[in-house]
Amino acid sequence: MSDQDLCYMSAHEALRRFRDKSLSPVELMSAVIARAEATEPHINAITYRHFDEAMDQARKAEAKYARGARVRPLEGLAIAVKDESYIKGRPTSNGSLILKDYVADHTSPVNERVLRAGGIVHARTATPEFSCSGVCWSRLWGVSRNPWNTVYTPGGSSGGAGAVLAAGSTTLATGSDIGGSIRIPSSVNGIVGFKPPYGRVPEEPPFNLDFYSHNGPMAREVRDTILLQNVMAGPHPKDIATVRPRLRLPTEMKPIAGWKIAVSMDLGIFEVDEEVQRNTRAALDVFRSLGATVEEVDLGWPKEALSAAIHYLEHIFGAVIGSVLEESAEDMTTYARAFAERGIASTATDFVKSLEMAGRMYQTLGPLLEKYNVLICPTMALPAVEAEFDQTKDQPIINGRPVDPFLGWGMTTPFNMLSRCPVLSVPSGRASNGIPTGIQIVGRTYSDRDVFRAALAFEDAVGGWLRSAKDRPAI
Repeated sequence: MSDQDLCYMSAHEALRRFRDKSLSPVELMSAVIARAEATEPHINAITYRHFDEAMDQARKAEAKYARGARVRPLEGLAIAVKDESYIKGRPTSNGSLILKDYVADHTSPVNERVLRAGGIVHARTATPEFSCSGVCWSRLWGVSRNPWNTVYTPGGSSGGAGAVLAAGSTTLATGSDIGGSIRIPSSVNGIVGFKPPYGRVPEEPPFNLDFYSHNGPMAREVRDTILLQNVMAGPHPKDIATVRPRLRLPTEMKPIAGWKIAVSMDLGIFEVDEEVQRNTRAALDVFRSLGATVEEVDLGWPKEALSAAIHYLEHIFGAVIGSVLEESAEDMTTYARAFAERGIASTATDFVKSLEMAGRMYQTLGPLLEKYNVLICPTMALPAVEAEFDQTKDQPIINGRPVDPFLGWGMTTPFNMLSRCPVLSVPSGRASNGIPTGIQIVGRTYSDRDVFRAALAFEDAVGGWLRSAKDRPAI
C-alpha cells in the first residue's frame, strides 16, 4: 500500500488494522504528517502544527495496541481540529490578528471528547477571521486554497478542515456550522459533513444558546462521520442546550427501498448553477435506483428568507464580533469589520422578524417531512467562488445573474434557521473546473438516523469517494 493510500484510508479500516496489528498508529501518523508537509505549500489549510506531540502520542497508542490493552473509540487516529475551539495550553487564533498570541486556559467540550476518545490532534485548521465568511482567508494566515483547483476557495468557515480531508493530511476533522460552515467546505472539497440538530453536540456560551450554531464532524466517508459524531454527541453538564438522551448511531442501516424523497433544486430562493443541477439530478437517479420514489416539491419559501437569516446572524454573531470593533478595527479583515458594523447597527425588530420567518418556513417544511422520509437539495448554488473572494466588494454571478455576496451562493443557511433538522452533505460529482459539488440530505427534527441511512445507501451505491488516485486531488 502506498503512503498516499494510507493517508486516504478510512478511520474504520485504520482502527481495524490497528487492532489486528497489520498497521500501526505510528505508520499512519507518519504518512499523514508527510502528506501535510507536501500539500501545505499549495493549500495553506493548517494554522498550528503539533506534529512532534502527535508522533509521541501515536507511539503510545501503538504500544497499547501491541500489548492488547483496552483501546478507546478513536485511539491513534489523526484528528484535525478547527482553529476556533480550545485546547488548554495550546494557541487558538480564530483566524484573527487580535488573537494571534492567545493560549487557551481550558478545553472546549467537543475537544475534551475527542481527546478522551484517543484522537490525536496533529493540526489546527484554518478559518476565516472569527469564522464569519464562506471563504477561508485571513490577515493572520493568508489564503487557504482548494486542493482540487487552487484558484478556488476550500469554503468556510471550516475551510481548512475540508481541504486537509480532501488532501489526505488528516483522517478526521472537526467543524462548526452557523450558516453552512461545515456543509459549504464539505461540498466544495468533495467530502462528507454533518450539521447535527441543535443541542445534539455541546457548544460553549454564548453560542450554545444560539440555535443557528452547531459543532459537527467532517470525514471522507459516511461511516467515519458517524464514528466521530458518536464521540462528539450527547448532553454536557456545562451546556444547558444539549439534549437528552445521548443518541448513538449505527454504522450499518437498512436499505431505503420504498422511501419517499422530496426534492427542491432551488428551495424557491436561490439561483443554481447548471453544473450543480446536473450533478444533483445524477445523484437523484442513484436514489431512484435504490428503490426510492423521488418527487419535486414546492416549499413556498419567500425570497426574503435569506435576508432574514442574515439579519439574525448580524444581530447575534455580528454583535459578538462587534465587541472588539472599537479597539481593534484596524487589525480586522474587511469582511469581519463589515459584519461587526452591521451587528452593532442591528435592531431587535430585525431579530424578531428573522424568528417569524423561520417559523413561517417550517409551516411548510414540517408537514412536508411528515409525508417524505427526507428532503434533498444542492449544498451550494455554484461549485465555489475564488480563493481570494471578498464578500464586501466582490460580486458572485450565477447563470448570468448577480447573487447576494454573503450567503447567496450557498444553500445551507435555511437549515440553520430550521436548526432542529439534521442535515448531511455528501458529494454529488465534480464541475468542469474540477471543484466537487454536493447535495444536502435534510431530515425531520432530531431524526439523525434518517439522513445517515439515506447517505449510507447512496455512498454504498456509488462506491464511495476519494478511493483511488484518479478520484483524488492531484496535488
